[in-house]
Amino acid sequence: MGEKYSTLMSVYYKEQPEYLQQSMESILHQTVPASDFVLVCDGPLTAELDAVIEKMQQLFGTVLHVHRLKKNGGLGKALNAGLEQCKYELVARMDSDDVSRPERCEKQLQVFTEHPEYSLVSGIVEEFDGDIHNVTSCRVVPETQQEILQFAKKRNPFNHPCIMYKKSSVQAVGSYQDFYLLEDYYLWIRMLQQGYLGYNIQEPLLWMRAGSAMYKRRGGWKYVESQRKLFEYMAKNGFISQTDYWIQSMVRLVGAVMPNCIRSFLFTHILRK
Repeated sequence: MGEKYSTLMSVYYKEQPEYLQQSMESILHQTVPASDFVLVCDGPLTAELDAVIEKMQQLFGTVLHVHRLKKNGGLGKALNAGLEQCKYELVARMDSDDVSRPERCEKQLQVFTEHPEYSLVSGIVEEFDGDIHNVTSCRVVPETQQEILQFAKKRNPFNHPCIMYKKSSVQAVGSYQDFYLLEDYYLWIRMLQQGYLGYNIQEPLLWMRAGSAMYKRRGGWKYVESQRKLFEYMAKNGFISQTDYWIQSMVRLVGAVMPNCIRSFLFTHILRK
């Protein structure tokens, strides 16, 4: 295909070294390898994480560029710093504890080649607990632009852990901005409002690490308030109606107060496939 792309990843001190290594190796073994890998260290890391990075530097060679921030500033700030360092227009996002399928980036590059009008291309993620062979659920997102626009009024329309996007399009709307656990959702809404086009490949592209800890983060008042503010923004800017705003705010409120076991069941059996 001949299309060069960058990979963008952020890691911080709480990450598990074995997860980071597995994640980076999944990029190393892509059927179309990245020509540029920007790894942002969001603040000082542990000696174990640094050891993994040193090992990966030897394997990736000059492709891997490690960008270290003095202080931990959160995912959004780290990704913005890393995005500035990315050499190529197409950027494949990758979290430091997930595992990309070998053909993930090749499939996304093919979509961009056939549809240069797209700015965002993501796909289905398989959520696993412990081992990638223990898939507990799939997060399926809508395929076409019109379906994406409708879905975005209620839920995040792209799977951030496996998205590939145009650097210039993301930067044109102000890149990532501070929005607790919703930096990506807020970014997509702003891009969709500006008319940027997206597409979701209807195939699994990545294994996403899940489990009870992930569902626990989806509760709590801080997360509910963050969601409410996002839907408030969407209503004020005409992306959703006031009725939709109140409905979605109440749904999130109910989700926050329910026990984590029920929330886990809701995500894996109702909101996933």
